[in-house]
Amino acid sequence: MVQPIKRFGQNFLLDKNIIKKIAEVIDPKPGEKIIEIGPGQGALTDLLAESGAEVIAVEIDKRVIEFLSESYPNVEIINQDFLEFDLKKLNSNELRVVGNIPYNITSQIIFKLIENHQIVRDFVFMVQYEVAKRMIAKKGTKDYGILAVLLGYFANAELCFKVSPNVFYPKPKVFSAVVRIDFKKKIDYSLSKIFIRIVKAAFGNRRKTLKNSLSNSIFAQLNFRGCGVDLTLRAEQLDVEDFIKLAEFARKHFSDHIK
Repeated sequence: MVQPIKRFGQNFLLDKNIIKKIAEVIDPKPGEKIIEIGPGQGALTDLLAESGAEVIAVEIDKRVIEFLSESYPNVEIINQDFLEFDLKKLNSNELRVVGNIPYNITSQIIFKLIENHQIVRDFVFMVQYEVAKRMIAKKGTKDYGILAVLLGYFANAELCFKVSPNVFYPKPKVFSAVVRIDFKKKIDYSLSKIFIRIVKAAFGNRRKTLKNSLSNSIFAQLNFRGCGVDLTLRAEQLDVEDFIKLAEFARKHFSDHIK
């Protein structure tokens, strides 16, 4: 076994029962195009390759590339940082993405997939439990924020099961969880970019009212009066439908300023 590298956020999953449970959540089928992020030494790759799916493993750690290539000749191994990997070059609008995700770049990976939602069908990740709670949080709770709202707009999110630190090497200090995110098919693409900006602006000053948060953002010149949302509320008190109303209002009255 190669030793985990801290800067890559590596915690190798060792428990075969947990690996099998993750594979069951993914439920890979022959012919599907599946991207595995950070296969490491192939714990999950093994089960994915057996399914008959077309597996593309993106691994940043050069030390395991030769091992993976020799062990899984039917898997395409790409030695690259996933955050720099161009998903569009795979020429598919039904990509499935899976992996045990490094805690330090979880949000960046999720935002990348949201940006590519038109070509990604779903993703199944092992993430830090606290992040999983933020992904499925409801309005009015402390975990509710940008991540929950964006996923609520673009996808259906499910926390599948919690995972103990004891099944990893080295053992992390926190619990993990397996999440499944299915992207919705009917997304108003012309609204999505301004929706993301509205959500980020609204949560930019979390403790302030919506009116104050939006006036301290790129939407400072836009008067949201008449948008159909109570501007005295804070962002955490709004549901996805409220943010859609704000985005539609901004698209109608502010579209010339949005690039």
